[in-house]
Amino acid sequence: FSKVTTFNLDEYLGLSPEHPQSYHYYMYENFFKYVNIREENIHIPKGNAQDPVQECLDYEKEIEKIGGIDLQILGIGINGHVGFNEPDINLEAETHVIQLSDDTIKANSRFFKNLDEVPKKAITMGMATIMRSKKIILMVWGAEKKKPILKVISGHIATEVPASLLQLHNDVILIVDKKIYPSSTVTDPPFYPKMSIN
Repeated sequence: FSKVTTFNLDEYLGLSPEHPQSYHYYMYENFFKYVNIREENIHIPKGNAQDPVQECLDYEKEIEKIGGIDLQILGIGINGHVGFNEPDINLEAETHVIQLSDDTIKANSRFFKNLDEVPKKAITMGMATIMRSKKIILMVWGAEKKKPILKVISGHIATEVPASLLQLHNDVILIVDKKIYPSSTVTDPPFYPKMSIN
């Protein structure tokens, strides 16, 4: 990993890098400390930045400086969000500060002591930034994700399901588990032909 540069998709606003529920902490504890990536090649939005808007602008500049993102690895929320791009987002948004939906706050409360501790805002790459990636891998697992993923691959693109916009990208691989598709043959619904399913 010495030649790899990473850009995390998002970070909770208001959490320091040392906070156990920050994505900064998660990435170091579960990945970075086990590989030979260079510290200067790790980029994660600063959730405790004094000027979050400027932090977003600086993050975009860093992405642009290296020539964009070669491989974007994504998951999906129960409401179809990717990163923290909630339903009805601005399609032209780059990295920005976003108000988290009640659904997202509730879903993420399992990682905190109680609902009140869950941050209400986050910094996230916008859909415009994500869509400029050269290749995208969307990984989805768990029966609760079947409903949103069916909306993603149904052919209907809607801002209410941000992940459905990935149909407009030229190189997306969708990886799902058997709780979503029990067999290797995709039969319901007809999936979008540009999106390969594994």
